[in-house]
Amino acid sequence: MRSIFLAVALGAAAGGCGEGASPEAVDAGSETPIVGDPVDVPIDGVTKEQVAIFQAGDALFDLPLREADGLGPLYTRTSCSACHDEGTRGPGLVQKMSVVEADGKTPAKDQSKLAFGHTVHPLVAGGGKTPIAAPTGDPSIKLSIRVGPPVLGRGYMEAVLDSEIRRLVAEQAARTDGIKGRINLVAYQSEPNPTGKVHATKKGDKVIGRFGLKARIPFLDDFVADAAQGDMGITSPLRPKEIPNPDGLTDDAKPGVDLGLESLNLRADYIRLIAIPRRPGLTARGAELFASTKCGVCHASGLATRPDYPIALLAGIKADVYTDFLLHDMGDELADGLPAGEDGEATYRDWRTAPLIGLRFMKNYLHDSRAHSVEEAIAMHKGTGSEASGSVDLFQALSPTDRATLLAFVEAL
Repeated sequence: MRSIFLAVALGAAAGGCGEGASPEAVDAGSETPIVGDPVDVPIDGVTKEQVAIFQAGDALFDLPLREADGLGPLYTRTSCSACHDEGTRGPGLVQKMSVVEADGKTPAKDQSKLAFGHTVHPLVAGGGKTPIAAPTGDPSIKLSIRVGPPVLGRGYMEAVLDSEIRRLVAEQAARTDGIKGRINLVAYQSEPNPTGKVHATKKGDKVIGRFGLKARIPFLDDFVADAAQGDMGITSPLRPKEIPNPDGLTDDAKPGVDLGLESLNLRADYIRLIAIPRRPGLTARGAELFASTKCGVCHASGLATRPDYPIALLAGIKADVYTDFLLHDMGDELADGLPAGEDGEATYRDWRTAPLIGLRFMKNYLHDSRAHSVEEAIAMHKGTGSEASGSVDLFQALSPTDRATLLAFVEAL
């Protein structure tokens, strides 16, 4: 592990260390930051005990898992960092598939061709023999890509009050420009976390989704448990069952639950403790343009956090997360064809507003990396039925100088 711990508050520094992707899997391109740039470090002011937790969780986040650890029977990657290298974006990705109508984007009512769900699981281990792949040569099957999102600053996001998210919904409902986000109210899929440290949610409870590209996941321990189960075939006390697979296996090379609760919680606490990277390039004029072009309606900042959040540094503050956590109709051009129910209440044209945290470390943008610059990503927000089309028009109407100022602002986040 190549850590460079420089926690500012303690005069030591913390840097994440990715082991990279499984060599058999497809990559979306590395987002590894410039050496020495402070990324994947703990929040300024954390205690020595929290630094120790951060370091231990970081090491587990990077640890490649093996058959003996419970890898399989289906998997996509062997470590968390393979999809979130240095806490940033990618290189790992997941392929999704859906049965669509003749228009190539509307989900068909009958999805029975996909007997084992809508996620491609290309690799097998621990007794698995049959991967889950998309049917070949079938024009009714739409494939889409989701690149592993950054995990930087996610503790701030978890700490934001539910009431703040509901406030944003109400404010947008009163708008007349077509921007009307929706909460993804999801049924909690995990078993209760016995620690009850961050939440006391029970399986089946309806809660506000926050994480994942369509806000399918409500909490960071659930985020870790879901990814371990779905991407690595690693079960845990929160997700104790293997996912359905063509071989009908209910276990793997490691009998019983694969991951202990302490190990899972350390990974989750590591994510909670990652700082929002410093943003030295932000300007007042850039902020004005960000507001006047309506970017800030959805990419909302200054959101109030819970006064009782267990990480004191994140409790009762204003968090500049640059997301409203809401689902927005982004139009036909960005549609993935996935039916409602696959990602909670999200439809095939819905995406949660991406939090603009650590954007300056990225080389490509949008959920599938199709945009190779911020300006290209902004342009792709415009489309048939997209709520963001008006905002794109305002951006494109700016003078060349103001456009450059706004782009510089966004690229500095």
